[in-house]
Amino acid sequence: MLTSKKSDLELILEFQKGDQRSFEELISRYSTKVHSLASRLTRNTEDAEEVLQDVFVTVHRKIGGFEGKSSFSSWLYRVTVNAAFMKLRKRKQDQTVPLEELVQQAQVVPALKSPESSFVDSQSIRNEMLEALEAAIRKLPDDYRPVFILRDVDGLTSREVSKILDLTVPAVKSRLHRSRLMLRRRLSRFFVDQRPAVQMEELDIAAVNGK
Repeated sequence: MLTSKKSDLELILEFQKGDQRSFEELISRYSTKVHSLASRLTRNTEDAEEVLQDVFVTVHRKIGGFEGKSSFSSWLYRVTVNAAFMKLRKRKQDQTVPLEELVQQAQVVPALKSPESSFVDSQSIRNEMLEALEAAIRKLPDDYRPVFILRDVDGLTSREVSKILDLTVPAVKSRLHRSRLMLRRRLSRFFVDQRPAVQMEELDIAAVNGK
């Protein structure tokens, strides 16, 4: 049976018995996902690289006690979130990275107010929207940002996010809804919606985009 075909738990059990190659396979299997999540949480490429290293050092040290009560990926996400926020606490400067990929994955695709404008104008508006979105996500409270990223960007279920962040499912849904409302309000000028402000505040970004 090839190592690449083995489940996470099988690899973990083999590593617990001393097989270093099994741990290397786990790193290969999850390094891209961990780095991607770390990048979105820290908004800094250098910090994301350091978080990636910290995560796998932590996993190597603690995996001996992994009992499989939850999926390895959920446990790994939790370790990554903790490492990322520890990095943010240590590093106060706020450096950002482009959010073009984030916009596509989160499906926050607003309708331009002037659809008949030239390509240059449309691109200018889109760039302005990206900057506004970047600022809006950066301003999400620490309690809300990981919920938004894990649910709307990475596509995890509310139950998965609840396990990763040690929250109840209702708490996850509440924070997600409030995060969407915050972003919706801050990006409202990019949406074609002339309804009263009170009604607009009741909508979330996903609803506007038909999710």
